[in-house]
Parts: sequence; structure tokens; C-alpha cells
Amino acid sequence: MAIGCVDGLTPAVALFRSLGDPTRLAILRRIASGEARVVDLTGELGLAQSTVSKHLACLRDCGLVDYRVEGRQSFYALTRPELLDLLRSAEQVLAATGAAVALCPVYGTPAGSATQRKA
Repeated sequence: MAIGCVDGLTPAVALFRSLGDPTRLAILRRIASGEARVVDLTGELGLAQSTVSKHLACLRDCGLVDYRVEGRQSFYALTRPELLDLLRSAEQVLAATGAAVALCPVYGTPAGSATQRKA
């Protein structure tokens, strides 16, 4: 592959890395169903407030979510409805490939384990 082609993939690589974290993906999936406050996300996802806030900051930096202020509360929402299409497409690819991605020796989950391998 030519160097120019690799350079052109940098934004896509960053996007998929932002989606590759289980916590950020869970937050995005939840926000895809409607606005949410940090307190909503901590309760629904069973995560610490600091964890949710850290991942929301990352998603905001990536331009995937933003918030609106109402009184003393911040409501987070997706900034790009196209992200829903991307998530749906990913689910279709996963359904079509079956367990192949989950069994990938580099990025998949070892048999019988709930943790992911680090690349």
C-alpha cells in the first residue's frame, strides 16, 4: 500500500479507535436512543461518574457527541445521525461474519473469557 493511502486513512483510524472502547461504545449505543445526563449513564451502565465523564470528553473531542445545558444539567446527544447508520452497519457485518471477529486471535476475546486482548 502506498504511503499516501495510509495517510488518508488516519481520520478513519481515529474514528474506529474511538468506537473500539467498550465503554465509549456502550455510551454511544445508549445516547443513540435519546439524550442522557451523566447521572443517567452512570446508573444505566453501572459505571463511575468519573469514567463516564472521561469517555464523554473523548467522544466530544472526536465530535461524536455534544451537550446542551438546561439549568444545572447537561444533556448529551449524538452530533451526527450518520453514526447510527455506521453502528447498524457494524451490527450487520457482525451478524454476517458470525463468531469470526470474536475469535480473531489479535482483537477477539479468548474462548471462555470476558476480557479483550490488548493489541
